[in-house]
Amino acid sequence: MNKQDLIEAILANKDAGLESKAAAGRAVDAVLDGIAAGIKKDGNVQLIGFGTFSVKVRAARTGRNPQTGATIKIKASKTVGFKAGTALKADAAKSKAKK
Repeated sequence: MNKQDLIEAILANKDAGLESKAAAGRAVDAVLDGIAAGIKKDGNVQLIGFGTFSVKVRAARTGRNPQTGATIKIKASKTVGFKAGTALKADAAKSKAKK
């Protein structure tokens, strides 16, 4: 599922009360902006039953340039991680994903 598919799914949900594709798109954008703002402000966003987005710190390490094989230093960095909640894990266990 991509962003357009998500917008279509929200539009198809009559309980959402959205009448147009543009409104559903704005709703998706608002949720994504809210998650990004929460990560920036607090370092994590917890959605009970869905999961938790949080900032993870990657330590500095050494790596290899795949073209030359030379050893390189990789700086420490921050990234966003996601840990699925129990309800989402249960839904994933029932999915028709490729194995």
